[in-house]
Amino acid sequence: MTADRQPLIECEHCASIYRRHQLEPDETANCARCGATLWRYSGLSLSNWLALAIAALIVFGVANAYPVASMSVQGMTQQASLLDAISITWRQGHWVVAVMTGLAGFALPLLQLGVLLWVLGPLSRGREPLAFRPAMRLLGILRPWCMVPVFLLGVLVAVVKLAGMAAVSPGIGLGAFGILTILLTMLGRLSPHALWRYAEDTGVVPVHVPQAGPDRVLTGCHVCGQVQALPREADPEALHHCVRCDALVHHRKPDHLARTWALLLAAIVFYIPANVLPVMKVSSVLGDSAHTILGGVVELWEMGSWDIALIVFIASVVVPLTKLLAIILLLLTEQWRSTTNLRPRTRLYQMVEFIGQWSMLDVFVVILLAALADFQGLMEISAGAGAAAFGVVVILTMLSAMSFDLRRSWDLETQSEIESAPVESRRRPTTGAGQETG
Repeated sequence: MTADRQPLIECEHCASIYRRHQLEPDETANCARCGATLWRYSGLSLSNWLALAIAALIVFGVANAYPVASMSVQGMTQQASLLDAISITWRQGHWVVAVMTGLAGFALPLLQLGVLLWVLGPLSRGREPLAFRPAMRLLGILRPWCMVPVFLLGVLVAVVKLAGMAAVSPGIGLGAFGILTILLTMLGRLSPHALWRYAEDTGVVPVHVPQAGPDRVLTGCHVCGQVQALPREADPEALHHCVRCDALVHHRKPDHLARTWALLLAAIVFYIPANVLPVMKVSSVLGDSAHTILGGVVELWEMGSWDIALIVFIASVVVPLTKLLAIILLLLTEQWRSTTNLRPRTRLYQMVEFIGQWSMLDVFVVILLAALADFQGLMEISAGAGAAAFGVVVILTMLSAMSFDLRRSWDLETQSEIESAPVESRRRPTTGAGQETG
């Protein structure tokens, strides 16, 4: 393929444009402007990815069919799987927590595997899957919300918490969830953009290389990654449709500051009851008690499980607070039109994206404790109002990060460079801010 027919790829963080080429083993293509990873070499074929997806689906069935742990108290034994935990939480009347954990731990990961199998089967045989475009849009929506690794860590924390009160032993489901976490982590590299690149490389879909011009600006589709030439309009938030997948395309996210602030402020509002109200209530023959997030950390520390206490403290206290402060910093620096430290700010945004879902740890811990300690008349654990509020905080902060458009900050740098250039050398860029097509 000649250089001028090589597909283009946009850096989703700074909007730089590059020509995509084949990488050698162990090579990674990074953005020269912001340092973000653009794509990595993969030695796996579509058939290999299909085999991984099939294996993950089988392990998913085993993980949910068998209990993850069992607990014995005074001759009574209680076993619990993820579905048991969700069912008991629903039965106790905490339907918000049950819905959140049921979606994040079961329904959405299952749907994600189903979508992958739907598209990988035909692609591995050189055919375009039915409904390929809507399937890729759905996959892009699902990926951030699948939290099987968080659930696995939640099982380990729950087992440690209960070990001081009764005999707790791991079940077959726990091992299966461990294997499933590894498989899903590997499949996590198979993003919609990567699948579209596989489809291009195998000739399933045609390669479309747009032509830039003085009145055109190159922009990548957030769904399929297709770089296209949009009219250079005064309003960068004008609505267009992708030439390949027909998804809605904006040169820049519309009203991103207002949306991000609104979601962030809502998260801050819920953050207060999430930490003040109990996330868990315990009823036993010795009396009733309520536990907040920090109370649970202190309890683990006093039990001698300082390592687990540290994990819970980081996931449930440090991570949410870090996300809130980081997003506030990103918002303020853009509103102040700052063009300094853009690379560190890009890494900060990437960190916020990466740690987003791990704050759901405490919510998973609570529903597992409720399922394992379900001994009527002897001991019963249920979710508190703080658990629902905390889950809402996680969702709102993730949505807030998704609403923020980091490319706007990089646009300010480009604008500053143009304004500071000598008058005779100023000219309008033809390919967009920071774009490199060589």
